[in-house]
Amino acid sequence: MPAMNVICVCLDTFRADALYPEDALAGEVETPNLDRFLQDAVWFRQAFGEGLPTLQMRRGCFTGRRSFPWRFNFDRRGHWHHAYGWHKIPPEHDTLAEILLRRGYATGLVADSYHMFKPTMNYTRGFLSYEFIRGQENDNWKSGPLGLIREQAAKHTPDLGNLARQVTLVQYLHNQRGRKSEKDYQCARVFRSAMNWIDDNADNGPFFLWVDSFDPHEPWDPPAPYADRYCPNYRRIDYILPPGGPVFAKLPEKEKKRIRALYLGEVTFVDSWVGAFLKHLKKKRLYDSSLIFIISDHGTQLLDRGGFGKTPLDLHPFNTRQTWTMRHPDAPEGKPIDGFIQNHDLAPTILGLLGYEAPMDGRSFWPLVEGDRSAARDHVVTGWAGFGGDDVGGASVRDNEWNAIFNLGRPETAPRLFDLKADPEERADVAAKHPDALKKQQQRLETVLGAPLPFLFNEKAGGGGPAPSNVFYHTRTKLRMPL
Repeated sequence: MPAMNVICVCLDTFRADALYPEDALAGEVETPNLDRFLQDAVWFRQAFGEGLPTLQMRRGCFTGRRSFPWRFNFDRRGHWHHAYGWHKIPPEHDTLAEILLRRGYATGLVADSYHMFKPTMNYTRGFLSYEFIRGQENDNWKSGPLGLIREQAAKHTPDLGNLARQVTLVQYLHNQRGRKSEKDYQCARVFRSAMNWIDDNADNGPFFLWVDSFDPHEPWDPPAPYADRYCPNYRRIDYILPPGGPVFAKLPEKEKKRIRALYLGEVTFVDSWVGAFLKHLKKKRLYDSSLIFIISDHGTQLLDRGGFGKTPLDLHPFNTRQTWTMRHPDAPEGKPIDGFIQNHDLAPTILGLLGYEAPMDGRSFWPLVEGDRSAARDHVVTGWAGFGGDDVGGASVRDNEWNAIFNLGRPETAPRLFDLKADPEERADVAAKHPDALKKQQQRLETVLGAPLPFLFNEKAGGGGPAPSNVFYHTRTKLRMPL
């Protein structure tokens, strides 16, 4: 058969249980287009991140190499934040795009995940063409006096007096000035550009296209009707950036329910544009002949433990489990696949299916699709980066019976252990009752680290030079420009 086109769609912070039909959240949120894709695809119920969050995961996908443990020190001046593993792709690691480009593939990247494009980053390596869709979150794109966004800001924070200190909200609202319709929202712009790339390259195969949508990551800012599906008749503040600390503690339940609805609405909005993209592939007669992946990097907490967001020690499935779906012309359709896989398995899987090989840490999960259960891992190790100093982050060691969570930066903190058969929601720490199980998981972690705990990481994270320009600018705006 002719060389196969490869299309990967990566959705940031898209919870796996928002899609898979056996999961409760999937019964609550509407994803009709992705549901139809599942009918044509296989999906992996036990996909867990290897090195997390954002950049660490993409580096594993692009190189097939482990991001964790954190072991590289690179120049990070000019970008933020400075979490462990939050850096460029090591020069000695070939990327999937580079490998395929050398083999005659037209390679393309369309993304609004702005961390990939910051100073010192090199995630465009190997892409014959790439398009950076500006405007997400803290992307230093647009600026101006606070008066330009004050009316919009009033919809998202009650504290207009301290608006100049709300850096992320201020930058995001500046970036989004001038939106007129759904087509102007971030994920819509990403998928519209991806469709344009397909128009330009449909006959330029074989090709490899990576589409990276930062949504449904915060800010959870879908067009209002999408959130209204899940929390109607709401007339209060839309906290598109969920607050923490004392502010969160004082929020009425109605506001908390609305924040959750904003995420669900964002998921449904993303689904609508993924659907438009898939429809375009069918129009171009590429859907049935291409290798198509739709994946996520991680999830997020939606009041699962009483709050929102992600932390390096909440290494439960709502955070660490990944959406991982795949359509192949020769694969079964509508079939769930059991067996642990991780994101650094993506590159060797793609290369293997195309008839190529490269030295990588991951392994092809295609044998699982063909029914070879012996090809599955018996456990997975997930590292989630902290933000510097002794906040190295955490690690999860998971098999079908136990999930052990370790605080890597504070060895005096006792590991936690969860019995997955008796406690599938992972709420009761039973480490004291099962020391042998905990010891086994610790040995597995130490195998990945290459040394016993406590472990001294080579990488130096945190600090990193002067404050990023948007923090500096907006903390001065209050003095320079009147509200």
